[in-house]
Amino acid sequence: MKNPSRPILLLFALNVCSAQETFDRLIFHAAPKPISKDAKTSDWPRVLGPTNDAHSPETHLLKTWTAGEPKPVWEVAMGEAYNSPAISGDYCVIFHAIEGKETIECLDRETGKRFWSQDYPISYQDRYGFGNGPRGSPVIADGVVVTYGVTAELHAFDLKTGKVLWKHDLLNEMHVPQDFFGAGGTPLILDGRVILNVGGKKTLIEDNEGLRDRKERLAEAGVSVAAFDLKSGKVVWTIEDAWGASYASPVPATLHGKTKVLVYAGGESDPATGGLMCIDPVSGKLHSKFAWRNEDYIQAIGSSPVVIPEKNRAFITTAYPKGRPLGGVMVDYDAEFQPKEVWTSKKLGVHWMNPVYHDGHLYAIDGETEPKSRLVCVNADTGAEVWEQHIEWEDAEFSKQTGRANPARLSILRASLLRADGAFLCLGETGSLHWLDLDPTGAKVVAQAQPFYALNTWSLPALSHGLLYIRQQSMDLMQKTGPRMICLDLRGE
Repeated sequence: MKNPSRPILLLFALNVCSAQETFDRLIFHAAPKPISKDAKTSDWPRVLGPTNDAHSPETHLLKTWTAGEPKPVWEVAMGEAYNSPAISGDYCVIFHAIEGKETIECLDRETGKRFWSQDYPISYQDRYGFGNGPRGSPVIADGVVVTYGVTAELHAFDLKTGKVLWKHDLLNEMHVPQDFFGAGGTPLILDGRVILNVGGKKTLIEDNEGLRDRKERLAEAGVSVAAFDLKSGKVVWTIEDAWGASYASPVPATLHGKTKVLVYAGGESDPATGGLMCIDPVSGKLHSKFAWRNEDYIQAIGSSPVVIPEKNRAFITTAYPKGRPLGGVMVDYDAEFQPKEVWTSKKLGVHWMNPVYHDGHLYAIDGETEPKSRLVCVNADTGAEVWEQHIEWEDAEFSKQTGRANPARLSILRASLLRADGAFLCLGETGSLHWLDLDPTGAKVVAQAQPFYALNTWSLPALSHGLLYIRQQSMDLMQKTGPRMICLDLRGE
């Protein structure tokens, strides 16, 4: 259906630099090595990379690390956020909250110097204490930056100048509830449309309402998914449904030769509802829904659909409910885009990282909590677990610096995976960085480093032009540095 809401044009606190500027939160370490003449390079315009599947086409990356490698190029102190940067050309865009303002900054990808910054005030207090900044990552397409903040404000900025192109206050326009951790999905930009799992309701629901009343109203239908014109911000189409907004992101899928969009929807409701939607991105037609959510009230979806294009299939997964996860399901689509369950596995319940599909297998971190987390390989055709492994090591230096009598035994825990240059980059939950060889025979650590020791390292790194951007989201237990983003030189010969 069409939605009558119009974009709102507002003035923001805009800082545009006539030339790139340094600023007090930036530390520059050293220039990176030149890019190999034989290397393939790519932008990283969205949270899951250029192909929306945590794969990078980059080659000639540095895979053998000596002490101090990979070397830092620059770092920038960050506010609160659980997200990744977006990179296009020379521009690296970060999105975070500083002193009660959501802040968008456009930096030079190789120096960290700032082209422009924008900020606007927000009023948000996380129910569970997991920070008050954005969860969704910035997205870049056709010279436009799109952000979706924790209070459901959707903005578009000119990439080069930072000028506000349009804005939607979806909290008030489409009545987006706060949900468990605020608004959080990353939009998908596809063929000039910004597609978002909105999760709106018929009327505005205040978070301080009584729990019983709020639960009843959260079951109402509203704008579940919407598309906005990238250039003007006008609403192109909406889908009304009771399925709310998850923390996963829409992904494009080629099914039977046609481009569709898959949305793993499902927000706060009691009983919980949600699952996989298959949508035509041009018309907004909802082809089908595949329910995949337990009815338990407290549960959040964080992992986006994994598309298996050569088989017209998609995989979705959840680690909830706590202690008895629903796990994962492989869905097959027929020529009419109707879904059918292929297999399910309670042993593949992912909390927030995105499984990576490669050569007929899924590689992922199963487990809702740190003690239960494990690296697994699963046959994508059958759902059979091929192996599980715990990547662990003893760290004497950490023990020494923290006054422990015995060597600390560390692990990747609930890590993130990214495939590039024939191997997997792994960012561990406490700041370890690894090159892994993963195949059906097992897992092998090729290289390992420890850029920082910090809890809650939950964001997927971004890889672009031989540089790796990683987020530290809490205090470094060794260096005592606060949250920051570090640009590492991963350029090889």
